[in-house]
Amino acid sequence: MPRSLSGVDMRKRQQPHIEGPPQAPGHPRPNNCCMCWCGCCKCLWNEDHMEGSERTCTKMDSIEATEEQQPTLDEVVAWARSFELVMRSSEGREIFREFLRSEYSEENLLFWLACEELKKETDPTAIDEKARIIYEDYVSILSPKEVSLDSRVREGINLSLAEPNNVMYEEAQLQIYTLMHRDSYPRFLNSSVYRDLLDSKRSSCLDT
Repeated sequence: MPRSLSGVDMRKRQQPHIEGPPQAPGHPRPNNCCMCWCGCCKCLWNEDHMEGSERTCTKMDSIEATEEQQPTLDEVVAWARSFELVMRSSEGREIFREFLRSEYSEENLLFWLACEELKKETDPTAIDEKARIIYEDYVSILSPKEVSLDSRVREGINLSLAEPNNVMYEEAQLQIYTLMHRDSYPRFLNSSVYRDLLDSKRSSCLDT
C-alpha cells in the first residue's frame, strides 16, 4: 500500500538532481570540479582528484589548520565571491549551516562534515563504525536526514559497505558539495543571515 509523502519526502523530491552529462561507453567520467563536468577548470577539487592515488584528500584538508577567529569585514565580503572560502572558515560554515537550517537542508552540510571527519580516520574499527553511522544517518532511505544522491553513487556506496574505507563517500561528498554550491549558496548570499552579518561587520568598522 503506497504510503503518504511526509514533509521530508516532499522536500527531497523537490531537490535538484545533480548529474553530469551522459557517459560514453568505455570512457570513464573525467575528474572534475564542483562547477565543471568537462574537467577543464583548475579549481582545487579538480586538482585533488587528478592526483589520484598519490593523494586522496581534498582542498578542505587545511580546515583543521585554519585558526579559529572572528572573520574580518574583508573575509565576509570575500564569501560572496567564493563558496570555498565559506567552507574553509569555521564561522563561515556555522553561518551557512544556520541558513541551511532555515531551509530544512542542514543535513547536506552535516553529511559533508561527517565525510571530512571520516577521511581523517586511520583506525579500521573506527572507520567501520563511522562509515556505517554516516550511512544510517544520511544515505539510508529510512533516515529523515537522507541526502539527495543519484542511483549510481548510491550503488557504489552500497558495494563499499562490505569493506568500508575512509574515502568511500568521496564521490557522494562531492555531489552534495556541488548541490550546496549551485543551489543553496546563491540563496545564502541573498539571505538575511548573510546580509545581517555583513551589515554588522560594516558597522563595527565604522565604529572603530
